[in-house]
Amino acid sequence: LGDSSALGIAYSLAIAETVLAPVTPSNTARGGGIIHPIMRSIADSFGSKADDGTSGKIGRYLALVNYNTNPITSAMFITATAPNPLIVTLIVQEAGKGAELSWSMWAVAAFLPALISLITMPLVIYFLYKPEITATPDAPEFARERIRELGPVSLPEKITLGVFILLLALWAGVPGWLFGSQYNVNPTTAAFIGLAALLCSGVLSWDDVLKNKGAWDTVVWFAALVMMASFLGKLGLIKWVSLTVGGGIDHLGIGWTGGMLLLVLFYVYSHYFFASTTAHITAMFAAFYAAGLALGAPPMLLGLTLAFSSSLMMSLTHYGTGTAPIIFGSGYTTLGEWWKTGLVMSIVNLVIWIIAGSLWWKLLGYW
Repeated sequence: LGDSSALGIAYSLAIAETVLAPVTPSNTARGGGIIHPIMRSIADSFGSKADDGTSGKIGRYLALVNYNTNPITSAMFITATAPNPLIVTLIVQEAGKGAELSWSMWAVAAFLPALISLITMPLVIYFLYKPEITATPDAPEFARERIRELGPVSLPEKITLGVFILLLALWAGVPGWLFGSQYNVNPTTAAFIGLAALLCSGVLSWDDVLKNKGAWDTVVWFAALVMMASFLGKLGLIKWVSLTVGGGIDHLGIGWTGGMLLLVLFYVYSHYFFASTTAHITAMFAAFYAAGLALGAPPMLLGLTLAFSSSLMMSLTHYGTGTAPIIFGSGYTTLGEWWKTGLVMSIVNLVIWIIAGSLWWKLLGYW
């Protein structure tokens, strides 16, 4: 709360998530589990709550920034979200070892367009849904006063902090770094370890868990959507659509530039039909990448564009990735506000990453 504007707070949230991105391979854990509680605390401190009609003060704006930072940071590093390593593998399988992306190559390629997106995104959302509270000149003193009111850190708070650090270490893959990849812990397993620790220590009771209606709602309907998307892939529908689209574009005779652009647009906006980026990438990435190569698109240009688009498309819906139902479920925005912002940000991000990105990658000699 050291900045005196809503924009300053938004940029602070974006910076915090960017710092965590390289070492948090779960975008859901990062955006929904780490940054979102901080965002809610900030909104609450300004009297902007989701359930009393005051979300327009600043909560709605910060919630939309909180979520739309997540797709950008997920695109920045191979280790920022689970499907990114899969994308690296799929690119190599189709284009050969010459198109292999290292961690540093990916990060350098993403740096400039991501920086532009992170600067632009809070401004775009500010224009769409300007918060009622725009200036917060007393924020530093207000924050210090609230900290004094909270008093010393209690034992349950210390336990919670310890569990939080443990979860960060597990999500970041620290056991794998220290003892070998066989000791890596699945992000879902890590979350259950954290929950068990809080229950066993008495910080949480089972009644506390049962009262969290938003979490149970997320588990039930999000799991069903993921299952349906997976079966669409298993039954061959998605692959058939991908190959049909690729063949149709080839017959248009518009060259590899126009063909690649159409492939990317179809790939991104088909995410309206998916509740999981991993399911979407598994079903469509290889087919669309192969179709683009057949059109004559440069392998690295096409690969990077599709790779980064695989994260940017998360912005579209309230079910597009695991972070979405967590933040949307907190109730700060309506469905219409969420979808409108997602569509606008998808267009803005694609323009930035395709134009600035392709020029940047050309300068780097990637294609």
